[in-house]
Amino acid sequence: MRILMLAGGWLMVGIGVVGVFLPVLPTTPFMILAAALFARSSPRFEQWLLDHPRYGQPLIDWRRQGAISRNAKIASVSLMTASYLIVWFAGPPQLWLKLLVGAILVACAAFVLTRPMPSN
Repeated sequence: MRILMLAGGWLMVGIGVVGVFLPVLPTTPFMILAAALFARSSPRFEQWLLDHPRYGQPLIDWRRQGAISRNAKIASVSLMTASYLIVWFAGPPQLWLKLLVGAILVACAAFVLTRPMPSN
């Protein structure tokens, strides 16, 4: 089981790295999941993520307080909005599908916006 969690952690890191280059794929949720998987499989790799200069602080904020920074909230909601505009104008022709995607994105945005800000 430990090997599966370790492999899953590295898979999540890989998907998160791809998300750095693809604006429609969020990076941080995959890094949060990777940290959780590493916590159960490899304390060394968990610490590597927590000490990472770019992803460490957001992971620590999430772990301690369930918090998301203002910049991350702005980026997240802005990219969700841009993605939805692409779906609306260039996506599938079915109205019900466009509305479903919109409802999912609104729910995701509401979740992000209702998380507290880090207190440090």
